[in-house]
Amino acid sequence: MTSPSSILLYCRRGFEKECASEIQAHTLAAGVSGYIRAKENSAHVVFVAHEPNVLATQAASLHFDALIFARQRIFAIGPLSDLPVDDRITPLIGAAASLQRHYSTLWLETADTNEAKELAVFTRKFEHPFAAAAADLLSGGPQAPRLHVFFLTSTAAYLGYTLPGDSAPWPCGIPRLKFPRSAPSRSTLKLEEAFLVFVDRPETMLRPGMSAVDLGAAPGGWTWQLVRRHIRTTAVDNGNLAPVLLDSGLVTHLRTDGFRFRPSRPVDWLVCDMVEQPSRIARLVADWAADGAFRYAVFNLKLPMNKRYEEVERCRDLIEERLAGKGVFHRLRFRQLYHDREEVTGFLNLVS
Repeated sequence: MTSPSSILLYCRRGFEKECASEIQAHTLAAGVSGYIRAKENSAHVVFVAHEPNVLATQAASLHFDALIFARQRIFAIGPLSDLPVDDRITPLIGAAASLQRHYSTLWLETADTNEAKELAVFTRKFEHPFAAAAADLLSGGPQAPRLHVFFLTSTAAYLGYTLPGDSAPWPCGIPRLKFPRSAPSRSTLKLEEAFLVFVDRPETMLRPGMSAVDLGAAPGGWTWQLVRRHIRTTAVDNGNLAPVLLDSGLVTHLRTDGFRFRPSRPVDWLVCDMVEQPSRIARLVADWAADGAFRYAVFNLKLPMNKRYEEVERCRDLIEERLAGKGVFHRLRFRQLYHDREEVTGFLNLVS
């Protein structure tokens, strides 16, 4: 069997530098040396290991959930260049068979750029004959690796695999969400995606009858997601809320400063999408957590133009140090969601 020689990461266009810095830090910590291939605005980054066998040995320690700027992380070989126009299938199947004996499914993907989207017509036409020819390889059960073919052009591709439970569960790492017509703003999709990414037990973590506070709520995109789950919500914002939320009977609107408000008793959820310096939001969330004012929190950090990865790590340190000083057990994660832009989303779970 062939060991993967690279880690292929999908990211938001324009965040290749942050994605590269992050994977370098993680591989260095795991004892895997290598170098980066990254092109500005290409929406993907490749870490090339100096020793593929070392990468294969340490792969299990490189957890996908620990990454911030990667939408997907694939253990790959390639690029496979100059694929014959009259028979791309044979070399791709050969490469796939050299990596794993069986796969659960096949995903043909391209970068999330306008230029790469022109390849979508090709991949749609190519998928059926390729899957038919690879039927024996695609006979693994649901826990078998997924097979990814990432096309750079119609004759060049990276090929690799991801493991269910340690990867994004959507092609290209992008959940395809539909904007609800009754939602007050498109920001509602950010919280919906955050729930998909961070909430692993929705039946217990997002139960009807729970309580929540939405800081910076107006016009109500995030409150809408809570209300649709029948969660009683205190919406804090000096701006107006959409009438449909007030008519639900589940929302209390307080026109006050989100940085000064504190609930009279702990709530199940704190959500926060206020436009403010990232460190100020991090301190606010840390203060709430140190006081035990919530069980779960989802919050956005609006990033500066430069040193964005460093800023997220600074905010992480602010929260970790505050909670360590109070002896608060917790789990903290960050991810740049598909529906985020110049920002990342944080999730903080207090553990009793």
